[in-house]
Amino acid sequence: MAISKNAKRIWIMIAFTALFLFVYRIGAHIVMPYISIEAFQGYDVGDKLFGFLDVFTGGALSNFSILALGISPYITASIVIQLLQMDIVPTLKEWSEEGESGKQKINQLTKYIALALAFVQSLTLTVGLGETYADIFLGGKSALTYVYLAIVATAGTAFAMWLAEKITARGIGNGTSMLIVAGILASFPAMFVSLWSQFITNDGSATGITYFFIIILFLILIIVGIVFMEAAQRKIPIQYANRPAAATFRGKSESNIPIKLNSASVIPVIFAATLMSLPMMIIQVLNLSTTSGWGYWLNEIFNQTQTIGFIVYIILIFIFSFFYSFLQMNPEKMAENLQKNNAYIPGVRPGEETASYLSRVLFKITMVGATYLAIVAALPIILTKIFGLSNAVQVGGTSLIIVVGVAVETTKQLKTQLQDKQYRGFMK
Repeated sequence: MAISKNAKRIWIMIAFTALFLFVYRIGAHIVMPYISIEAFQGYDVGDKLFGFLDVFTGGALSNFSILALGISPYITASIVIQLLQMDIVPTLKEWSEEGESGKQKINQLTKYIALALAFVQSLTLTVGLGETYADIFLGGKSALTYVYLAIVATAGTAFAMWLAEKITARGIGNGTSMLIVAGILASFPAMFVSLWSQFITNDGSATGITYFFIIILFLILIIVGIVFMEAAQRKIPIQYANRPAAATFRGKSESNIPIKLNSASVIPVIFAATLMSLPMMIIQVLNLSTTSGWGYWLNEIFNQTQTIGFIVYIILIFIFSFFYSFLQMNPEKMAENLQKNNAYIPGVRPGEETASYLSRVLFKITMVGATYLAIVAALPIILTKIFGLSNAVQVGGTSLIIVVGVAVETTKQLKTQLQDKQYRGFMK
């Protein structure tokens, strides 16, 4: 059976993506120069200091590799630029309205900001680790060593951005998302090994075996729930004033405004987790005491496993969910665009009444979406408390939302690519 040109092209794109992801994973295991990986891992720094961030990078941080920061500075820079485009920096807003040329300018600026962030983050990380764990540096620590390691880590981020760009252009899916998913999936085997070791090898009792299968069942149910919630939409029907009645089918309008139940995606959880992790990293890097002084209060407020920190974490997810959802889908602009296109929502007057209606609908949808995000993000913390899991085990949380979301979008793209785009004439 002959393979169509589309199928061949898809296989080439998949092979290209797999090759670049393989190169990325090799880089995650190349240790930074002047670093004793044995001493570094002997302190168990990755588990104590990085936690979720290490899972996010697929163990690159705990390996102190040249790709320790990965693509994360670029993600942070992209979010910052996106926020600044919303009437905060007029120049960026003008660029966003200039079409392809403006998009290229924004992409170039995002890369520069990402590299600057990567240098600052890596320099802060190496200096902090050097002050707390001095013997991890071969030949001793110095200012030149700190700057050199920061430059190497920044170059690693630049390489990760290049890989992501090539995957987007010639591979399957969004390159940035694929690199993140590759890192997360790389941590899954370690997670299952940790679970097996804890409940089967070390415990071996009937209770331990039962706990193991309960956790696996939780994981499966969470994945099914995420797939359902990520695909859920609220469709608002619209009609056009200049469209004849024949344009409707069985009394239903053929046009609508689809609003995803989780319109903010995983960004609120990333914002909240990042904001919560920074003070905790300061505690570990500066070796502050968590029983008194500033260290105690920072640990109480920003440690997600503490009662106050858990509440702050959930509140931040709700705040960022509403902020980002209304930033992405401005009801006033949506109402204005509908009016310009002679469109209206049945039973709702154009203009301010439409904007008010869209705001109410978006508020209700966002409330459901934020609750869903909060539950998924809270599950790892709750299950860790109940079953005493290690930081390597992330049953739920941001990682699964990202993996499932990217898988759904990539599947849609593959289906689109596989469709036969050869249009035949009317008489054929």
